[in-house]
Amino acid sequence: MSVRANPNLLLEMKKYGKVNIESCFNCGNCTAVCPLTTDNESFPRRMIRFAQLGLQQPLLSSKELWMCYNCGECTETCPRQADPGEYMATARRYAIAHYDRTGLAKLLYTSPGFSIFLLTLLAVLFGWFMYTTHGPMAGDALSSIDFITPEAAHLAIFIILIVLGGLWGTVTMVAQISKVNKFPKEVRLNWLGALWEAVGIEALGQKRYRGDCESYTKPQPWYLQKWFVHASIMWGFLGLMAASLIDLVFNIAGIKSLGSSVPIWYPVRLLGTIAGLLLLYGTTIALTRRIRKTNESTNHSTLSDWAFLILLWLSGVSGFGLEISLYLPEEPIWINWISIFHIAVAMELVILAPFTKFAHAFYRTVALYFHALKPISASDVEDG
Repeated sequence: MSVRANPNLLLEMKKYGKVNIESCFNCGNCTAVCPLTTDNESFPRRMIRFAQLGLQQPLLSSKELWMCYNCGECTETCPRQADPGEYMATARRYAIAHYDRTGLAKLLYTSPGFSIFLLTLLAVLFGWFMYTTHGPMAGDALSSIDFITPEAAHLAIFIILIVLGGLWGTVTMVAQISKVNKFPKEVRLNWLGALWEAVGIEALGQKRYRGDCESYTKPQPWYLQKWFVHASIMWGFLGLMAASLIDLVFNIAGIKSLGSSVPIWYPVRLLGTIAGLLLLYGTTIALTRRIRKTNESTNHSTLSDWAFLILLWLSGVSGFGLEISLYLPEEPIWINWISIFHIAVAMELVILAPFTKFAHAFYRTVALYFHALKPISASDVEDG
């Protein structure tokens, strides 16, 4: 199959971050030190060659692009200071923008002015929505499902369109990766095994990150290791989402919502509290490291990096503000505004998920799935 080269690929990628791979002379040192390199996967040398040669489609169709955790080892040992780790991060932003068919991701990554405008606009719109639909009763917003209003209907349609746009990007990625990762039709594949390995072992369990990648960083206590900080953010967000969904189901079913009379050790509330602590811990450490530029992977931060972490941190802080208010003798005056702020931030995070750094969580899981997808037995391969 012929591949058309894009001579402007490097120039296009530079809009998404710091790219300095012109100085790379393909020595292969980055691949040699990368703990994720195998006989069939050359991190990140192959990705660099794709960009140097203008091979856009092979780059966007590569599952290896998403399996890098940006430990920074390749950048630290590069003899040409080409910063291959930052190049890989930039390539992922470039890929997200090209998987997205709406064009919104490209604007968010390449135009800081537009990003600030959109982030501010969404915050105002969601805040105004919560204020007008709940008014003085905004403090009850978390336990209320009375959103059947014209404004709510418009908002629901908007959210659905955004979600469909994100799914469209995922389908595009799957289609592109599938073209270069084909098995003969006769080969039986371990679909369920690959799903468990990608989601349970790698995405949630962080096996390679805490094993292979962490072994190449400076020794630190487990609670300060990169994999645990990364996992704290992910586990915290998923835990809070689960707690919120369970509470919503209780409300719909007519079961008593999690009001002030519910003790903190109630399972759903306890889940939310622990998840919130994990989210706050992970985002605080991550933000501190980016401010201090403590390692190679945090030396270069884009507006998308900052916005994602700050929104997560604000969501966690405001969420705890709401929880604390439930146990005060009297409901404080500021609870209404904290509730409006918290839900506006949470809605903004969900809406922008397919178009910002948040999207790499979905794309990485898909890439890990393709990586784990193998024939059930060697005899199947031989028969095919």
